[in-house]
Amino acid sequence: MSLLLVRHGQASHGAADYDVLSERGWEQSRRLGEWLARGGHHFRYVVVGGMRRHRETAVAVGEAFAARGEPLPEMVEDPGFAEFDHRAVFDTWLARNADDPVAIASRSGEPRAVAAMLRAALLAWAHDELPGLPERWSEFGERVHAAGERLQALAGSDEALVLSSGGVISRLAQIALDVPKARAVDLNLSLRNSALSEFHPHEGRLRIGSWNALPHLHGERALWTYY
Repeated sequence: MSLLLVRHGQASHGAADYDVLSERGWEQSRRLGEWLARGGHHFRYVVVGGMRRHRETAVAVGEAFAARGEPLPEMVEDPGFAEFDHRAVFDTWLARNADDPVAIASRSGEPRAVAAMLRAALLAWAHDELPGLPERWSEFGERVHAAGERLQALAGSDEALVLSSGGVISRLAQIALDVPKARAVDLNLSLRNSALSEFHPHEGRLRIGSWNALPHLHGERALWTYY
């Protein structure tokens, strides 16, 4: 049994509606579909977390399979694989830390400065330092863990493809590796758009087979994106 979890293609960062794929996100996802189809993957189930960016990624992947006369099965939507409310987390942290040097530096939009802000906000969320959010860190983890168990039961001995988000996939990795909160945050920030991570069930829990791979974008660094 192989469970392939994919972070969605690049969404529309900075746009009024983040939850749609950018042109680059569509291209990343189509290339992923072509690579999977050429590789002879036969998915019994395709699961999406319910966000539009998840569904659009699945549609783009499915185009390649349809072109080969092997259409993907109908999507199964599981809200357990939906991303946490990232805007609530980051906006709350910024509002509470407006004078923090990390917050001030992030306003430049420089990638490293933004990444530092994201890490600070995620760590604050992980340590319950951001009250009033729609979902606590622990609640998000419990939701993702339950979704992972449902996925194992659904897929059985078959291959399944899951289109989700970085927060979800990194929490599954945290569970599989049994690592602390800070490492889960680092795993989250490391995930690239359309990246593949492979999980396998073993002795009642998921184990990682591969992480954050971009075989479909080999030699195409211009298509490697993190947000």
